[in-house]
Parts: sequence; structure tokens; C-alpha cells
Amino acid sequence: MIAISLAPVGLTTRSANAAELIMFEQANCHWCETWDAQIGPAYPRTEEGRIAPLRKVDIHSKLPADLAGIDPGRYTPTFVLVEDGQEIGRIRGYPGEDFFWGLLGEMLQKLPPDPQQRDSGATPPQQLSAKGI
Repeated sequence: MIAISLAPVGLTTRSANAAELIMFEQANCHWCETWDAQIGPAYPRTEEGRIAPLRKVDIHSKLPADLAGIDPGRYTPTFVLVEDGQEIGRIRGYPGEDFFWGLLGEMLQKLPPDPQQRDSGATPPQQLSAKGI
């Protein structure tokens, strides 16, 4: 089954790796595995994946230095949108494919405008492509 979901209007195209989506996970996490199966393969090919590339971090490992100020939480998966070391928003758990895209879209709208785009006068895209295709 292919699920089609349109992302919220108004997301801006951002410079490469200006933001990241951190997925805090752990071994034998059923919902992490479910996300990996339902979303994982498509995520890098989506506009959301280009705006905020995914990085997975095990909650039981030492946090990388650039995430030192980010609380991984106790529940997995936890998705944290980070830009320049600052938390923009988070999703605790995996609420299913349809809810995930909507919640992620809301977080991405909180990102500050990309300075390169703002300086160039470029117009942000009005709609993003469908998911899971």
C-alpha cells in the first residue's frame, strides 16, 4: 500500500545540512524497527529528508559532542530536529506514518529561514512531493 501525504505549505529549501533529524533509538525497539520499515527507505528521498537529513544515535551510547546539550529522553524512538546544536522540536515515539509526516512538517516550519534563500529573494516552494513513491 502506498500512502500519500502532502507536507505542510511553506517549508523552505535550506542549505545542505543546516538542520538534522536525530533519531534516538535502541536495540530491540519494536517502534524503531517499524519506523525503519515504513519511513526509513523513503525518508532520504523526500523534501523533509533533504531539509533535515536523518542521523541515528543509540540512547545507550555516549552522545556525540555536537549533541551534548540535547536530551535523548528515555523512550525510543525519539526524533529531535536540531539546527546548529539547538533543539527545534521533538516527536516522542512513533505515532504511525500519517501522523509522523504531519508532526515532522510542523517542526520543520519552526526552522528559521535559510539566510542564502532570504538574501537571494527566492520564493519558497508551495507544496512538497508525495511520500512513499
